[in-house]
Amino acid sequence: MTTDFSLPEGTHTVILGVGDMCGIMRGKRIPASHWETICKEGNALSVALFAIDMTCDVWDTPYVNFGNGYPDMHMFPLTQPKAVPWEPGVAVCMGYAEGGDHKPVPIDPRQVLKRQLDRAKDMGYEIQVGAELEFYLLDPETGQPRDSSIQVYGLGRAARMEHIVGPIRQQINECGIPIEQSNPEYAPGQVEVNIRYDEAMKSADNVILFKSLVRQLGISQDYLATFMPKPFFEQSGSGFHTHYSLWKDGKNVFADNGKLNALGKNFTAGLQKRMAEAALCGAYTVNGFRRRQPYTFCPVNTAWGYDNRTVALRIIQGSDTAVRVEKRDAGADANPYLLMASDIAAGLDGIEQGLEPTEPTMGNAYEEFHGEPVPTDLADAIARARGSDWLKDVLGDLMWEQYCQMAERELEFFGQQVTQVETDRYMRSL
Repeated sequence: MTTDFSLPEGTHTVILGVGDMCGIMRGKRIPASHWETICKEGNALSVALFAIDMTCDVWDTPYVNFGNGYPDMHMFPLTQPKAVPWEPGVAVCMGYAEGGDHKPVPIDPRQVLKRQLDRAKDMGYEIQVGAELEFYLLDPETGQPRDSSIQVYGLGRAARMEHIVGPIRQQINECGIPIEQSNPEYAPGQVEVNIRYDEAMKSADNVILFKSLVRQLGISQDYLATFMPKPFFEQSGSGFHTHYSLWKDGKNVFADNGKLNALGKNFTAGLQKRMAEAALCGAYTVNGFRRRQPYTFCPVNTAWGYDNRTVALRIIQGSDTAVRVEKRDAGADANPYLLMASDIAAGLDGIEQGLEPTEPTMGNAYEEFHGEPVPTDLADAIARARGSDWLKDVLGDLMWEQYCQMAERELEFFGQQVTQVETDRYMRSL
C-alpha cells in the first residue's frame, strides 16, 4: 500500500526526522515548496546522526569517523504529514534513512527492531506493543516542578495540570499518535501518558514522535518536558513500560480463556533469561540506574507475577485481547527500537527453545522473589552487555560496539567529576 505524503492544506513547513541512537528524533524543517523533491530524492544529512550521544558529542566509531569523513545519508518520509496544531502552517512526518547506496544504514536503530519483526513474521506472528511513558513537566528556568502535589491519579491535580496535559492528549492525538489516557504520577510535575498498542514498529515510531512532540509542545507552553529517568533522587523515577502480545490470524496467541497460556510463559521465560545482559537497552546513563532502587516500583530482579507491580514482568489477564506481558524495567529515555528489539528477541528465543519461567512471585519481589538480580549500576550493565554474544548478535556488531562505547563514555565522564555534594560534605571536614 502506497503512503500518501500530500501535505495538509495551508502547510508552509514540514518537520521530517528519524530516531537517533538515544531515541531522540532529529531531522530538519523543510519548506513545503521543496517537499515534492524530498519525497522523490530524500534529504541529505550526516550519518553521524546515528553515532552521537544525547549531548550531540561525536567520537570515532567503526562505521562513521574522521577517517571516512562523516559521510551523508538520506532521509525519506515514512508517514503522511500531519498538521501540528500549536504551529499553524507546520506539519510533522516520521522518516526513514538510506545510505548513499540506497540500502538501510547499518547503525540505524530502527533496523535492529526490523530484523526481529521479520523473524517473528517468519514464525507466523505479528507482535503488538503498548507503551506507557512517564515524564516531568518543569519550569524551564529553574528546572523545578511548578506544583508540589503527589496526588497520583488525583482528579483535582489533573484539572490543575490540564492546561498543559490536555493539549498533550488532544493535540498530539491529532498528530496521528493514538493517546488512550493520562494521569498525574507519583511526584510533583510528573505525569504518565499511555499510547494505544499497535504493531511493534508502529509503536516504536510513535514513541519517538511522541517524545519529540511533547518537548515541542512544552516549549510552546513554557514548560521543560523531560524524559530523564531520575531528575530528583527523592522523587519518583520516570519509566517506559512495554506491553507485549503475539497475534496470529487475528487472535492473541498468549491467551486461553483470558489467562496467560504456555506460549506466553515461554515468551516470559525468554525475557527472564536475557533481562540482565540486555539491561543497557533500558538504561544507558548513570542517571538511568539511579531509578533502579528497591521499593520504587522499578524492578531490581527478573521476577514475574500476576498483576504485581513489584516484579519486572507483570502479567495482565482478562479478556483474550487484553492478555499480555508488561516489562517494567526500562527508563523513559530508552531507545524504543533497541528496547523492543532486545525484548522481542529474548521472547522469541523463549518460544523457540520452549523455555519455562521460574515460579511466579506472589508477594513483594523486593524481599522475596523467584528469579535473578539485574544490574542496578551502569558499570555492571556495560560489563553484562560487553560479555553477551547474544546481545551483540541482536544489535549487530556495529550498533553493539558504538552503543557500548556511548555508555562507557558516560561512565567515564561521571567518574571524572567532583560533585557539589562531595565538596559540601568533605572540604571543610577533612
